[in-house]
Amino acid sequence: MDSQYKGRVALDTLGCKLNQAETEKLARQLAEVGYQLVPPTDGADVYILNTCTVTHIADRKARRRLRLAHRRNPNALVVATGCYAQRAPQELASIEGVSLVIGNSEKRHLPRLVAESSHITKSVLAQDSHCRTRCLIKVQDGCHSPCAYCIVPLVRGEEESLSSDQIVAEVRKRTGDGSKEVVLTGTKIGSYHYNGVNLPGLLEKLLSETIVARVRLSSLQPQEISPQLIALWQDRRLCRHFHLPLQSGSDGVLKRMRRHYTTADYRRAVATIRALVPDVAITTDVIVGFPGETDEEFEESYELCRQMDLARIHVFPYSPRPGTEAANMPSQVGDRVKQERNQKMLALAKESITNFSQKFLGKTMMVLWEKQSGNRVWSGLSDNYIKVYTRSNRDLSNRLLPVKLTKVGDDGVWGEVMAKTISGTS
Repeated sequence: MDSQYKGRVALDTLGCKLNQAETEKLARQLAEVGYQLVPPTDGADVYILNTCTVTHIADRKARRRLRLAHRRNPNALVVATGCYAQRAPQELASIEGVSLVIGNSEKRHLPRLVAESSHITKSVLAQDSHCRTRCLIKVQDGCHSPCAYCIVPLVRGEEESLSSDQIVAEVRKRTGDGSKEVVLTGTKIGSYHYNGVNLPGLLEKLLSETIVARVRLSSLQPQEISPQLIALWQDRRLCRHFHLPLQSGSDGVLKRMRRHYTTADYRRAVATIRALVPDVAITTDVIVGFPGETDEEFEESYELCRQMDLARIHVFPYSPRPGTEAANMPSQVGDRVKQERNQKMLALAKESITNFSQKFLGKTMMVLWEKQSGNRVWSGLSDNYIKVYTRSNRDLSNRLLPVKLTKVGDDGVWGEVMAKTISGTS
C-alpha cells in the first residue's frame, strides 16, 4: 500500500470496548498508509469519530464532538462512523462540517474512503503508530437475541465470529509490538463460535500459542458462565476480572427487558466464579428507571447489588432508543424519579469500589503501568481491575511490576512499587 504522507488524522471514540478495539485497528491501518496520528485537540486534517448510540446522552456527545472538531479546523474532513452513523446517517450528515458518514456495515472500507475523500499532499514522513499498553482485540460482532431496550442488534447486525487463527495472529503481532495485555471484546463474546471453536477453546488456543502476559475479557452474560469456562482461570495469565451485566435485580424487570436469566441465575454465576477464582473482581451494569419499574423493583435491584459485593457498578438511567420494544412500552418512568434512583445507585457504586479496594491494602499485586499524569503520578491496573497510582521519577510505562497497596484514594488505590524490581526488566 502507498505510505506517502497523507496528512494528520485524529481518532476519537465513544462507547464500548468493541468500538475502542475497532478504533485501534483503524489507527494502525491509517498509519500504515501514511497518515500521522495526532490527538483530537490538535486540529487535524482528518477527524474520525467512532460513535455510540446506546443512549440519547451518547448521541448528544457525538454531535457535540463533531461540531467541536469542525470549529477546531473548518477545513478538516470530519467523519462520523459507528453505531449512531448506522442508525441515523442523515441526522449526522446534517451537522455543519460533517463531510462523511460511514455506518458499521462499511466501516472496514474506512481507510480507503477517507483517502478518496481527502486530497492532502505534504512532504514529511508519518509518525509510527503504537497500540496502547492494553490492546483491545475484536473477536466477535453482532447479536441475534436483542433485549427490549437495546439498539445494538439493529446497528451491529447478526452474530459473526472471527477466525481463531486470525485472533491468535493478531495477539502475536500486538505482543510482538510490546503490548503486555490484550482485552478480548465484541458485542457478545460469550457466544463466540468459529469452525467448532467456542470461547473456552479460543482461550485455550491463545494461552498455548501466544506469550501474551495477560488476557482480559470485556464482558460475559450470566448464562454463559460454566465450570468448564471458569476452570481455565487456573492459568494466572487470565485476568481475575469478570464484567457480568445485571441490568436489574428484579425478576419482573428482567422479564420485561427480555434478558435470558433470572436473579437466581445471576447469583449462581457469581458463586461459580468466586468458588474457582480467588480475589476476583466482578463488575456490572445496572439500568435504573426501566419502563414500569416500581419503587419495590428498584429496591430489589439496589439490595441485590449491595449483597453481591461487587467491585464496580456502572449505572445508567434508562434511555429510550428509537426502534426498540421498550421505547413504546407504557408506564415510562419520569425523569425526576430516574434521577433519584440513579443518585442512590451511584452512591452504592462508590461505596462498592472503596469496600473492594480496602480488602487488598497491605497486599502486593502485579500492576501494569499505563500512563503518567502531572506531578510524577503513574496509573495502572491490577489483573483484578483495581486502579493503582504511584509516584515515581522512573519511566514505568508498559511495565508489569509488583506493587504493595497502601492507601485507598478517591478513584483507586495508592501503592509502592517494590524497590528491587523497579530498576530491573519486566
